[in-house]
Order: sequence, then C-alpha cells, then structure tokens
Amino acid sequence: MNRLLLTIYKRLYTRLGPQKWWPASTPFEVSVGAILTQNTAWANVEKAVDNLRKKRLLSPKSLSKVQTARIAKLIKSSGYYNIKAERLKNFLTFINENFGGDFDKLIEAETGILRKGLLGIKGIGPETADSMLLYAANKPVFVIDAYTRRILLRHGIIKEDAAYDEIQRLFMSNLPRQPRLFNEFHALIVRACKEYCSKKRPKCRICPLNKIRKGRGMGEVC
Repeated sequence: MNRLLLTIYKRLYTRLGPQKWWPASTPFEVSVGAILTQNTAWANVEKAVDNLRKKRLLSPKSLSKVQTARIAKLIKSSGYYNIKAERLKNFLTFINENFGGDFDKLIEAETGILRKGLLGIKGIGPETADSMLLYAANKPVFVIDAYTRRILLRHGIIKEDAAYDEIQRLFMSNLPRQPRLFNEFHALIVRACKEYCSKKRPKCRICPLNKIRKGRGMGEVC
C-alpha cells in the first residue's frame, strides 16, 4: 500500500505540479476558511474572507468583538451564513477559553489534544478539524474529503462504506508523517478529482492515474 500511494502521489505531482495550498495570508485565516468552505465552492469562500479582511476582522481578537448577525452578513456568499457565523463564534470561544485568545498558542498545542478539542466544538467535524490541523497548525494529519473518497473508490483502494478514520489511517500508516507531504498530496487529490474524476463523466483516459488500481473499483474505473 505504501508503494501504491507513493506512485499515486508521484504521478499527480509530475502532471499537476505543486499546488501551494492553503490559499491564505495567516494560519487563522486558514481556519476561518476551513469553516466557511463547508458545503460550498471555494470561490464563494474567498468572497466571504475578503469581506472580513476589508473590515480588518481576520484575527481572533477583532472577530470576537463582532456580533454574530454582523458576521453572518459579511460571510453571506459562503452559504448557510447564519449557521457558519455561529460556528465561527463557537471556534472563537474555544480559542479564548483555552488559549487566552492567542492563536499562536493554539497551533503549538499537542496534535492529539488539539484535535480532540476541535472536534468538541459544535459544528466542526473531522474534515474541518483536520484541515485546521494540517494547513493552519502544520500538523502531520491527513485530510479526508469527498474528493479523496471518490478517487480511492474509483481505483478499488477502499470500499464504499469505508469510514473517515479508516481512510485516514490508510494514508497515515503508509506514508512518512510529514506535514508538507500530506499538504501536497491532499491538494493534488482535490485538483485531480476536479479535473478528471467528476461524478458523471470521469476522464479516465487522460487521467494521470490511468491504469492504477487495486482490485475492482466502483463505477467507471481507470
């Protein structure tokens, strides 16, 4: 499995090159984006983040002072804005209560303890928490999302009912635990899935992962 995953990584990197993720100016901005990107396209998140930036609200201290209703208006483009504004407030409460409002202290926390704390925040699930850990805190935690699941299914590497933790262990048990590797690998998977592995019309013949598979995949396989 180690060999298979590394082959996938090398093929994607050779074809697509470095992805330079996550597109943000600060680790806190990454975390805000991770919450806002739930169930929406990244272009919509960028508009919301830009609104917060223009109002100079991209810090725990400044955003904590703003009422939830105002945050909701500023992030409206991200969709489900009232819910996401509440989630941002929940996240800010976590930072203030556990790290005295200091985001630098948060990202310095031990990985397991921090992950458990993030998952205890209402509205933050494994994918969002792990995105914060990897892209904001530079922790060696692999992010699993719908794109990762789709590509692995198409190549017969996982079963359709595979749980989040099971898929995550697949990467973390078979690859060097290096944040830079996990960052690039996940970003490449997302890019490849968007370009070649659509739900309805996968472009298997031109996909860099053509003919890479383990067993029989789900649906149309390469």
